Amino acid sequence: MRQNRLMRSGKSVRELNKKSVEIDFITEKIKFTLKGKARVKNWVKEVIQKEKQIPGTICCIFCSDNYLLQVNKKYLDHDFYTDIITFDYTEKQGKKKVISGDLLISVDRVKENARGLDITFEEELRRVMIHGILHLLGYKDKTAAHQKEMRKKENLYLKNIKD
Repeated sequence: MRQNRLMRSGKSVRELNKKSVEIDFITEKIKFTLKGKARVKNWVKEVIQKEKQIPGTICCIFCSDNYLLQVNKKYLDHDFYTDIITFDYTEKQGKKKVISGDLLISVDRVKENARGLDITFEEELRRVMIHGILHLLGYKDKTAAHQKEMRKKENLYLKNIKD
C-alpha cells in the first residue's frame, strides 16, 4: 500500500498542522478523477471544524474492488469487499484532536452501491467519504445505535455539499 504524505514525511501531525491542512486525492491502479476537488476539500474541513476538531492530513485513495479486498485481507483479516477502509492517524492536541488518516475507497463498490440505491455515483461517493471522515472523528458503526447516529451525521453533513 502506498504511504500517505504524513508517513512519507516522517513528521508528526502536529508539525504538519502548524503549516497547513493537507487533503489529497490520489488513485491506486485505476483511472479516476474526483470532480470538484476544491469544494470537497473545503467541505471536509468544514465538517471537521463543525465537530470542534482540527483538520490535519487526510489522503483519499481511490482504488478498485480487488485492491481494497487485498488491503482488507492483509490489514484487517477480512475476506470481503467493502466500499471504504479508514486508517486513523489522529492525534490529540490539547483538548482537541488533529483529524488525520487515509481513506481507501473502492470506486467499483461505490458505483455498484449507487446503482442499487438508485442514486448518482457522486451522491454515494460523498456519503462514503463523509462516513470515513466520521470514523476519523471517532464515530462508530458496529451497533444499531451507532449506525443510526452515523447515518444522522452523514445526512446532516451531506446537506452542506448538495449540488
